[in-house]
Amino acid sequence: MKKLRIGIIGCGRIAVLHFDAVANSDRAELVSCADIVVEKAQKYAEEYHINAYSDYSQMFAKEQLDAVHICLPHYLHTKVAIEAMEAGLDVLVEKPMDINMARAKEAVEASKALGRVYGVISQSRYTPSAMMVKEAVKSGKLGKILSVRSVVTWKRTDAYYDEDAWRGTWDMEGGGVVINQAIHSVDLVRWIVDSELESMDCAMHKRNHPTIEVEDVAEGMARFANGTLYHFWYTINYGRDEPIDIRMVCEKGTVLLEYNDAVIKYSDGTIEENHRDLKPTKGKDYWGNMHANQISNFYGACLGLEKLDIDGEEALKTHRVVCAMYDQGGLKPQSL
Repeated sequence: MKKLRIGIIGCGRIAVLHFDAVANSDRAELVSCADIVVEKAQKYAEEYHINAYSDYSQMFAKEQLDAVHICLPHYLHTKVAIEAMEAGLDVLVEKPMDINMARAKEAVEASKALGRVYGVISQSRYTPSAMMVKEAVKSGKLGKILSVRSVVTWKRTDAYYDEDAWRGTWDMEGGGVVINQAIHSVDLVRWIVDSELESMDCAMHKRNHPTIEVEDVAEGMARFANGTLYHFWYTINYGRDEPIDIRMVCEKGTVLLEYNDAVIKYSDGTIEENHRDLKPTKGKDYWGNMHANQISNFYGACLGLEKLDIDGEEALKTHRVVCAMYDQGGLKPQSL
């Protein structure tokens, strides 16, 4: 079987999961990486015995790539994705798609026009716990979802924001706790509920990080077209990173879902559980180890072996919810 030639653009914090997944894939060959801070690229190049570039366009021209992973600051996702697609490459981009709805749609339209595979990372859907809950809802065993809540209590210090100039800014990060930390919780809820957003009531606050522009707290309620109410509270001012907490009240039972664990209690007294063992990962524990699963699916789609699970159109469904939170949140400048 042909192996895809892969390049990675952006060698920051999250990139380690992409490098590791490609290096261990039987569907792809890691060829090169690029970062404007060439020392970052060189560090990975030495570890994985690949070529390093400071300019990704030079990498496109020289390496005869089939696909690229984009692990750049949020505001660059669409720009670089379209350039890669125009160069004849398939693209897998880290979350979020971009910092607003219009730019996210541009990438989706470009992938259609150019006939390129375009995937967006939402790796939390691949955890056995999330898949169990999704199947219980899809099969009808839980009946209609009446109400959902998600709570994210993580910690981000001022030092975290000082690491990179783009963090904590509206025009480069596009937001704070919602678009960067809580987005996976938003995606899990939207994916499991499987309905279009009908309305949003959200309030955002900057309570503990005076040096940043964006929110460090968000709370509110959303209503989906199928009648499900979604209640949420997110903060990065907690004392440590706690597991996410998603709870559901359904017609035929209740759900408790964390990234690694799920417990479904049905009204008839039946209990269904899933507790997965964490495999070692080079990243942080709360990132999980499901990137490899989604990346394998992306490669399968590039090779024509399987359908892409999370393409641009699918990712837009969650991005609409995230953007609605910012539209209603009261902090984001109207010009963005």
